[in-house]
Amino acid sequence: MIKTGGENVHSPEVEAAIVAHPAVLEGVVIGYPDPVWSESIRAVVVARSGTDVSAEELIAWCRGRLTHFKYPRSVVFTDSLPKGGTGKVQKQVLRARYAVAAG
Repeated sequence: MIKTGGENVHSPEVEAAIVAHPAVLEGVVIGYPDPVWSESIRAVVVARSGTDVSAEELIAWCRGRLTHFKYPRSVVFTDSLPKGGTGKVQKQVLRARYAVAAG
């Protein structure tokens, strides 16, 4: 759960919107510190091989599908997502790596 601007955002809903984009192979969201909203949403994305997608394009894609406080404010692209033995994405690793304030 990510709390942004007093609203609770369930990450699976945002992640479903992200991976619905044809250029996205995998994607998850994490919260990162925001001085105004407490937390903002950051997407961590693995793009499909041979595709070209920008952070701005993915944010616009999500904006058109989610309520105004649910879409990611930033996107980080990576080659792979860290997974545990069961194949579940290790979000704590992503938070340690990417949950830093923008700026």
